[in-house]
Amino acid sequence: MNTYDPNIQPGSHFVADTLGVSDVSMLNTTYPRGGPPYRAATRVIGAAYDLDELHNRVTHAAQGAHWLLEPAARGELDGSRRTSYARLRTSVRKVGDLLARRNRAYDQLVESVSAYQRLRPDPDTAQSSATNAHELGRAQSSGRDDDWAIEGDRQLRALEVVELGGLRVCLTAIGEDLYLSADTGRQPQPLAATVRRMVADGLLHQDTSENPYRPGQLLSLTSHGEAALRTARTATSRVSAALGRSNAPTNPGPRSGRGLSTASAYPTVTTTVADPSRSR
Repeated sequence: MNTYDPNIQPGSHFVADTLGVSDVSMLNTTYPRGGPPYRAATRVIGAAYDLDELHNRVTHAAQGAHWLLEPAARGELDGSRRTSYARLRTSVRKVGDLLARRNRAYDQLVESVSAYQRLRPDPDTAQSSATNAHELGRAQSSGRDDDWAIEGDRQLRALEVVELGGLRVCLTAIGEDLYLSADTGRQPQPLAATVRRMVADGLLHQDTSENPYRPGQLLSLTSHGEAALRTARTATSRVSAALGRSNAPTNPGPRSGRGLSTASAYPTVTTTVADPSRSR
């Protein structure tokens, strides 16, 4: 039975409905850690939660736009409402941007599910895989079931956003679902699941003395988080510098000799530079 509400968790609902699973977060637990099926299942989990998170943000943005539209629906169009209409234009633009990102997240989820289905074992071997995974137990306990939340650049992105200040963890009044908001009005980038994991890992501090509903609990970097951010930035700078050097034109040196043709004085040098995006 699919227990996920498509109006609240469309990503998880899609995965549960398509793959016939009851708990999306457990999709990768029946495979040996690090193998292709495990990695594909982990990508599905991450893509599902990415879509759920963006859907939640679209919903909140649309609710804000609806609140601003109510006066216009009642015919209250006097000049004193010019400021509200300016806010409405900003709010509608924000909804549009989030919807575009949600659509991209949906496409990524469909691709992840398709890739997983191609690697999914036959039903006859499913029980054998589950048995092997059970025998492995937690021998490879260095990983966690929520590792997907900090894969790729998610952790670095979260650290950078928290460093800017004003990012808060909030709970919805109905259902008490976790979401992120920013004091400055900018759209927060990290996932709530990423922030939750990083708080548990000691990289972020969540001020639990504040109201979790309004205004929410402020996030800040811990000393470990600051160190992790410096390390990540240093690594990124080194990669960028290395790519810059590899893309620099080769210096043919000063022209020597008389009567040499241009081709002989400046021999063609072909440098093959690997596309970083293909290594992922």
